[in-house]
Amino acid sequence: MSLPATYTNRNETECCAFPNIDQWDKQHFTFHDQHFIRAYTHSFLFMPLNMGKVMKQLNETVMMSNSDLPSENAIILSRDISPWKAEQLYGVSRPIDGQDNVSLNGEFISMVFEGPYRNVKNWYKEIQKYVVNKGHRAEQIYFFYTTCPKCSKHYGKNYVIALAQIS
Repeated sequence: MSLPATYTNRNETECCAFPNIDQWDKQHFTFHDQHFIRAYTHSFLFMPLNMGKVMKQLNETVMMSNSDLPSENAIILSRDISPWKAEQLYGVSRPIDGQDNVSLNGEFISMVFEGPYRNVKNWYKEIQKYVVNKGHRAEQIYFFYTTCPKCSKHYGKNYVIALAQIS
């Protein structure tokens, strides 16, 4: 994976490490056959309803298959499909038998945001505008919520990385 480390060595919660956001803001990256397993979450008007349960199941699947990425490179991408459903892509080191395996390839532009989840629609518009100003078109936009709600509260920051797949 040609991405910078997603996390620092600072982990005060024994859950989510503090994200390494400095190298992610307004960057251009290439994914070369980056493996993910895919799951879907239910939403109500874009508000996730079963995110915790789905993330726990994905994490258990990855740990049992011994296909997890090094902790400093962990990445989970989220994309709203509709007001009622979202796609979750959990980064893995290799495809996992019996799972919905997906590979991402291509060019991506990233931006870092900080704030509550309710700002996502503004961040979506902002990264779209940024991509257009760079002379590209966003094919898909994913969000990487770098910490769980408990850890973002502990660290006092809720960093979110937007990744736009560009054409």
